[in-house]
Amino acid sequence: MNAENTVKTCCERAVAALYGGAVAEVQISKTRKEFEGDYTLVTFPLLKISRKAPEATANEIGLWLRENCPETIGEFNVIKGFLNLSLTPAYWIGAMAEMRGESNYGFVCDNGRTVMVEYSSPNTNKPLHLGHIRNNLLGYSVSKILEANGCNVLKANLVNDRGIHICKSMLAWLKFGEGETPESSGMKGDHLVGKYYVAFDKAYKSEIKELVSKGMSEEEAKREAPIMREAQEMLRRWEAKDPEVYGLWERMNGWVYEGFDATYRALGVSFDKVYYESNTYLLGKELVQRGLENGVFFRKEDGSVWADLTGDGLDQKLLLRGDGTSVYMTQDLGTAVQRHGEYGLDEMVYVVGNEQNYHFQVLKLILRKLGYEWADGIFHLSYGMVELPEGKMKSREGTVVDADDLIAEMVATARAVAVEAGKLDGLADEEIAEISRMVGLGALKYFILKVDPKKTMLFDPKESIDFNGNTGPFIQYTYARIRSLQRRAEEQKGEGRVASAADFFDGRVPEAKEIELIKLLTEFGGVVREAGEAFSPAIVAAYAYELAKEFNQYYHDYPILRSDVAAEDRAFRLALAAEVARILARAMGLLGIEMPERM
Repeated sequence: MNAENTVKTCCERAVAALYGGAVAEVQISKTRKEFEGDYTLVTFPLLKISRKAPEATANEIGLWLRENCPETIGEFNVIKGFLNLSLTPAYWIGAMAEMRGESNYGFVCDNGRTVMVEYSSPNTNKPLHLGHIRNNLLGYSVSKILEANGCNVLKANLVNDRGIHICKSMLAWLKFGEGETPESSGMKGDHLVGKYYVAFDKAYKSEIKELVSKGMSEEEAKREAPIMREAQEMLRRWEAKDPEVYGLWERMNGWVYEGFDATYRALGVSFDKVYYESNTYLLGKELVQRGLENGVFFRKEDGSVWADLTGDGLDQKLLLRGDGTSVYMTQDLGTAVQRHGEYGLDEMVYVVGNEQNYHFQVLKLILRKLGYEWADGIFHLSYGMVELPEGKMKSREGTVVDADDLIAEMVATARAVAVEAGKLDGLADEEIAEISRMVGLGALKYFILKVDPKKTMLFDPKESIDFNGNTGPFIQYTYARIRSLQRRAEEQKGEGRVASAADFFDGRVPEAKEIELIKLLTEFGGVVREAGEAFSPAIVAAYAYELAKEFNQYYHDYPILRSDVAAEDRAFRLALAAEVARILARAMGLLGIEMPERM
């Protein structure tokens, strides 16, 4: 039941009955906190058909509603042209009863739309880092939110497994590795390959410095450095399917995939479909060739192929290098066409950092020029970078915050904080480990997802693990507190102190704080819808925090299991607490966060 829609329907009936006319839309919003009421009707758009002053119009509609919708509208007050409406206690009790009967409350079953969400998209030359964590958490959460809105969602990962970056790691391993493997070194495969990516950069900078000291310009030195020319030659050999290069590429990428999979499992994200750039770039080259033949693209004197987008207010875009090798845009064109051919997508969401805004503007434009009308269904979920108190991260210099290290640190910190707070007393080691994992990951995920995706964010691990304030552990603890209440109630039921399944809803007049909680619960479906439209988990996070905070205030003022609480009050408050726990779990589930039963 959506209270706002119910009020809107009542107001539309009032307008039709009183003035016999229709307006484009009756404007209803939540009443501002400084005024009395639940929802507010704005009367100004109605004045043309009411032919009365704003206050008179509001008062007339309020009287009609109170008389004709008595089961919904209780009291009203008029502030200038705004009609503030208070819903009846009976309405809120009915809303809660209806809510308890809906197992899929707040979610939509099927809207007929198929959406692919691409996220993660790592390069196979380094392990995942903090920036990848924000990407993965955003992509996974947005996928869950779109599913909750009734979309058929396909979670996709496009692995950038080819190109000059992986050739750099491969070449450095050949030069400096002495046959080192994950088994011989004890390192995860992605970490081992990343080690040689850093080694390449170190050697490359050394060669540049030496060439500059001999009188070469820095730009020329960057082009002529022997190790870079070797890497470029290795890339050409890879595209020519040279057996030696191809075999090494398969071997080292295999190491990386095993490492990635372990990190994904630890982070709690998954994919329905994994694409590899090595399989899609050839289709992209075919598309470029077709566009060249049809006059959509042009070739320069050096043999490179370009798209001229200057007439569209953009720039010229390279699609194929002069030596015939492809660029990122080439494979993105091929992958987009392949996906739409496979699934007939209604929408394609790319979760990629805001430094690629121009890239996706160009991608959509080129696809339209190639005749693909579905390009309008491409949406770039552009998110801000994650920064640390120490500043930005740099992969080539090896100054990144490693994802595996961060996950382990968050779990260890969660355990230490919970033990110090006495929240794990009396639990077995296995249960302590599991709760610490949930809380550590919950802290990490919530801290990242509560920030609007478009904003650059500063990540502070210490601030994220706090059992008070706007944090994941605070919400998890609220849930665990309710579950503890429910377990104690079950024990008391056996002692005859808690009534059985009776709800005691009939004729009950809820307290003001109970109405506030019920009102928040009825807003869950609207929150899910808004988050889906905005591709923003932050909207769900803000709601979960508000609900947890409101419950804790309620629980402080209204005891539930104390011996002097009447049976009917105890039963109702337990039912209300159970609904809060259920919706908290559903909301946090959309963020990919697990809820511990004990804390």
